[in-house]
Amino acid sequence: MKTALLSSIFLVVSVCAGAAGFKLTSTDMSQGKTMSAQQVFKGFGCDGGNVSPQLSWSGAPAGTKSFAITAYDPDAPTGSGWWHWTVVNLPASTAGLPRGAGDAGGKLPAGAVQGRTDYGQSGYGGPCPPAGDKPHHYQFTVWALKVETLPLDGNSSGALVGFMLNANVLAKARLTARYGR
Repeated sequence: MKTALLSSIFLVVSVCAGAAGFKLTSTDMSQGKTMSAQQVFKGFGCDGGNVSPQLSWSGAPAGTKSFAITAYDPDAPTGSGWWHWTVVNLPASTAGLPRGAGDAGGKLPAGAVQGRTDYGQSGYGGPCPPAGDKPHHYQFTVWALKVETLPLDGNSSGALVGFMLNANVLAKARLTARYGR
């Protein structure tokens, strides 16, 4: 029992230590800062550009076989947050996505799949919190995964994508930006 517990603690510490250098950055957003109108949703009373932000990552742990991206608002007044973007099956050789990659006609690597947002469509759907609400937090997360592909498609919900990601994660890195209106 004691040996099993110590082995489990060592494994957790090893995974966390291996992920310590895993970082997500963007030329379009900064940690804790307000997102620009370019990334804001166009619809639901918002009039932004709805352009997915540029993202770059580095320091993925050894054994990474693919990456995924999620954008999630835990502050949405739904009881379950709001999924703004999910992308899975990004090859392990991928180190970033250009601005607009999640848009219709955007440049995603071959084999990448965008799931359905809570706006009801696949692809990027930018921030659009209720008018007068406090600024919401938009968590952009890159996931290093232990599998090459996940069996998901453009109709996969954020909850299903999140379940599959948590079952296959090696490490994740997050950048949280804000937006309110």
